[in-house]
Amino acid sequence: MNQAPSTASDILHQPLRIAGERVETEELIHVTYPFTGEVIGTVGKATLQHVRRAYQIARHYKPTLTRYERYKILMRAGEIIASRLDEISRIITLESGLCRKDSLYEVGRASDVLLFAANQALVDDGQVFSCDLTHHGKSRKVYTLREPLQGVITAITPFNHPLNQVIHKVAPSIATNNRMVLKPSEKTPLTAYVLADILYEAGLPPQMLSVLTGDPREICDEMLTSDDVDLVTFTGGVPIGKYIAGKAVYKRQILELGGNDPIIVMEDADIEEAATLAASGSYKNSGQRCTAVKRMLVHASVADRFVELLVAKTQALKYGDPLDPQNDMGTVIDEEAAIYFETVVNEAIAAGATLKCGNLRTGALYSPTVLDHVTQDMRVAQFETFGPVSPVIRFHTIEEAIALSNGTAFGLSSSICTNRLDYITRFISELNVGSVNVREVPGYRLELTPFGGIKDSGLGYKEGVLEAMKSFTNTKTYSLPW
Repeated sequence: MNQAPSTASDILHQPLRIAGERVETEELIHVTYPFTGEVIGTVGKATLQHVRRAYQIARHYKPTLTRYERYKILMRAGEIIASRLDEISRIITLESGLCRKDSLYEVGRASDVLLFAANQALVDDGQVFSCDLTHHGKSRKVYTLREPLQGVITAITPFNHPLNQVIHKVAPSIATNNRMVLKPSEKTPLTAYVLADILYEAGLPPQMLSVLTGDPREICDEMLTSDDVDLVTFTGGVPIGKYIAGKAVYKRQILELGGNDPIIVMEDADIEEAATLAASGSYKNSGQRCTAVKRMLVHASVADRFVELLVAKTQALKYGDPLDPQNDMGTVIDEEAAIYFETVVNEAIAAGATLKCGNLRTGALYSPTVLDHVTQDMRVAQFETFGPVSPVIRFHTIEEAIALSNGTAFGLSSSICTNRLDYITRFISELNVGSVNVREVPGYRLELTPFGGIKDSGLGYKEGVLEAMKSFTNTKTYSLPW
């Protein structure tokens, strides 16, 4: 079996990257392997002076990369990542506790993001409008073009996808000739530094990307309010997102704040397919995804059969040591998170829910768990659990299903299991979410397609490569007399 680093010489160390320069700091942040709690790496702890220096360098640098040069950098980075698949996957597993199956998949997704961003860098994003369209028009044309932002992009990313959350912000920034200062989660920062070095190796001018790690309480206000910043893109929890919204005054903000996504199983659904989707959507990435299945809304007439199949699929999953390639699930990010899942499940059981399987915890290792007869008012259903917990809520009518789905503060995505077109059209029309996936998990998307939510899931602005590139540019309009 693979082992985590066990001696000081094995510990990964990453200094700050300020415009490509490796900057050592007086203080370090220790990165631990969630399965054992041992230190597997260290990163530099940035001060305010480091932050200000990174922004000043970025602000005064004017990128001149052609579309073709941006394309080549992104494609080359994808090639390097593919050649280092196993190494990068192992780093992701060590710092996050995600099983090797999930971390290998994540590295593959990163190559997709780079491919789409590279191709979009080649697309002419201007428009042409003829002006002789009305009786008082003229024989002129209005043209548009997209330009990089004048200032710097601040990117702040969470722990749950150490590579993919980062690359979804960095790749569109490069594709649009922007400059970015990135702060990855201090819980999972190692992969972000590896990515930065790969991009520099691929030819990215180092002034276009700096990577800083530090105590958010010490450095993040500067990252939000600096005069050098034009846009803040953040993925993470609702309280921090709302703090950013109030603090980063007169900065553009892209906030992706999580979800409480349902899978809705109607009476006509293929129950085997629905249970398979439910299990996959609930446990992949240890349930630590904003688009994971957080609630299972099941028609009462098929609920018993659905729960039976779901329990069987849950119990068939292998979970444990994240480095064991045979395991389907590793740990969650830390013991504190696992204790929270255990707590909300025990609360639900005390309030009348039925534990069908799971609710076993050892440190940060928490078993896949199924709860039946859950009600919407229970904490495990009303709020985002962000772990491998499957609460089943029974309903009797489509109206009740819609009300249950819409009955939380979140509105990110959803999954619908039915073959009836009348049901499908109602769900698409009446669910207050950013995405509706029919006979697929809530998180299904291409890296290119628009992605994002409403209500406490975000401000309605979309992410995904194409939408991020739009957000990361200014549109200039000009007209000519022909």
